[in-house]
Amino acid sequence: MSIFDEIKKKLSHEFIDIIEWLDTTNDTIVHRFERYQNEIKNNAQLIVREGQTAVFINEGQLADVFKPGTYTLNTQNLPILTTLKGWKYGFDSPFKAEVYFVNTHLFTDEKWGTKNPFILSDDRFGLVEIRAFGTYSFRINDPGKFIIDVVGTDGNFTNYEVNEHLKSLIVTRFTDTVGEANLPIELYAANTSELSETCQEVMQPEFNRVGIELEKFYIENVSMPEELKKEIFEYSRLDKLDMTKLAQFKAAKSMELAAKNEGGTAGAGMGMGMGFVLAQQMGGLMGQPATQPFGGQSAQQPQAPPPMPTQVTYFYAVNGHQLGPVAFDKLKELFASRTINRDSLIWKQGMASWTALKEVEELKSFLGGNTPPPLPTA
Repeated sequence: MSIFDEIKKKLSHEFIDIIEWLDTTNDTIVHRFERYQNEIKNNAQLIVREGQTAVFINEGQLADVFKPGTYTLNTQNLPILTTLKGWKYGFDSPFKAEVYFVNTHLFTDEKWGTKNPFILSDDRFGLVEIRAFGTYSFRINDPGKFIIDVVGTDGNFTNYEVNEHLKSLIVTRFTDTVGEANLPIELYAANTSELSETCQEVMQPEFNRVGIELEKFYIENVSMPEELKKEIFEYSRLDKLDMTKLAQFKAAKSMELAAKNEGGTAGAGMGMGMGFVLAQQMGGLMGQPATQPFGGQSAQQPQAPPPMPTQVTYFYAVNGHQLGPVAFDKLKELFASRTINRDSLIWKQGMASWTALKEVEELKSFLGGNTPPPLPTA
């Protein structure tokens, strides 16, 4: 380059008196306005469009910040820069300062996700691995702080660069929040809206520290291994199932099948007998009177019903305090809501002392069903 070309370049930049940025991209967050040796003329025009903020930096120090509008640059609207430069009576010659344009519009549908599964501890299923992913929206709400703390001297700071920083922050805070929530593992997928709002509240102060507003945060899915899903589904079915009625129903079906498999007159008689037994058992299940034999006569005289059973109530301990008494169903609700757990102390009428819930026979169903004892040896 000849000396004349250098002079032309200097003059073409030095005497440009309009400072503006026309954003032709969809991902630029910060753009530095380039001039020859960062020189700006006195009374130059600064144009800041909607969705932008202009930030002046003087020798690494934050100076004046301009919102959307058109400005004539002089000592009247550059108060901070005037102080930093030591201008007392105005200036006539060009001055040096870096000008950064910050995109302040809302960036939407940004993706986040856990690259690796993280481990949670569940009272019933032990240590489990889960993953999560979703979207978030953000905008720059403090351009000066954002440039000083994040951008630095980068002349063209893009959406990709800030997202790499934000994703790491999101995953860290999300993992901490989920761990402290201590929900039953099956409730995470069913409570993504509430969990999303909680995570946003926890993350917002971290975003504000670098001049960013977390506008929205969404958890789209919380996933876990397939074998754990199957185990949770089986547990939920057992929790809702009346095991006594199921056993009676299966016994009745077995007797009916046995009667059908017998042949001849004996088989027919046995089938009729089984039919009466089945009718009696099913009548007991459904609360209906048993079928009467031929002849219309009852095999036995009607008997008065036994006395109504008294309801068993339980006392329980929380944080060293005795509470209750409550019925069986209420105690089950307390366990489901995690007010008590498998190690909570329980007492009812007839028990010699307070006993952990997991040791009380009729309460073991809370833990996912009972295991039958070993078969007797001959």
